[in-house]
Amino acid sequence: MNSFEIVSTPSPLLKADLDALRDAVRRLESQGFAVRVAQLLGSPIAKGIEVLPQKYGEVVQSAARTAIEKSLEVAVNTLGKKAPRGPGNGFHKLAAGASGALGGFFGLAALAVELPVSTTIMLRSIAEIARSHGEDLTNPEGRLACIEVFALDTGTRRVGDEAGYYAIRAGLAQIVREAAAQAAERGAARESGSAVVRFITQVAARFGVTVSDKVLAQAVPVIGAAAGSAINVIFTDYFQSVATGHFTVRRLERRYGPQVVRLEYERIRRELGL
Repeated sequence: MNSFEIVSTPSPLLKADLDALRDAVRRLESQGFAVRVAQLLGSPIAKGIEVLPQKYGEVVQSAARTAIEKSLEVAVNTLGKKAPRGPGNGFHKLAAGASGALGGFFGLAALAVELPVSTTIMLRSIAEIARSHGEDLTNPEGRLACIEVFALDTGTRRVGDEAGYYAIRAGLAQIVREAAAQAAERGAARESGSAVVRFITQVAARFGVTVSDKVLAQAVPVIGAAAGSAINVIFTDYFQSVATGHFTVRRLERRYGPQVVRLEYERIRRELGL
């Protein structure tokens, strides 16, 4: 045998878990939100918040930050409570679609009102997905993992930027731990502590790029309220899909260990050419 020949080794994951991880890789790496919207519109949309005029870019980024702040408040103060389970994900899509109709009709002017509402609706759906994968939402880090989903659009990467799911998580890992510790100690989302502020800033920065794609799509003259609603349904469906992938990975990490799962994840990612 040639000394440079690669020998395939069996996966340490059970087949069902390996199949679940393969599905998670597809969800987390294959199609960003912008690609899904382009399929709806039949043509690509401009990419990223930097293509908006400065004043509009500032509105988008401000709305994104407010949305994350509101979601963080919900996550810290209510997601860990033993409350009855809410409606299913289909309801969350319909509710987000209704708020999206507002954005489609009134455009950028409605963003400051519509985005925090739709983001909080999505958070409830994400929390249900997290629970279904065994996430402990009485643990502040588990609750912040729900907020982390809004930063995980790998479709926001730039040309030459190879950052994927694990690279984004690695960039957030330390600040998530610090923010979770602060939330556990002080029990409030409206917190001036540096870790919480940095967590909000980092998640909002990435979320803002995805939001800008939504704004650009809804700004197409023929879009209007109906398509604005459809775009918000795609927006919600996209983050539900990302959440499913994210919490699948976290469930498998608890079972097999983070390093084992990451190695399998990267092997599958190469295998799929993502």
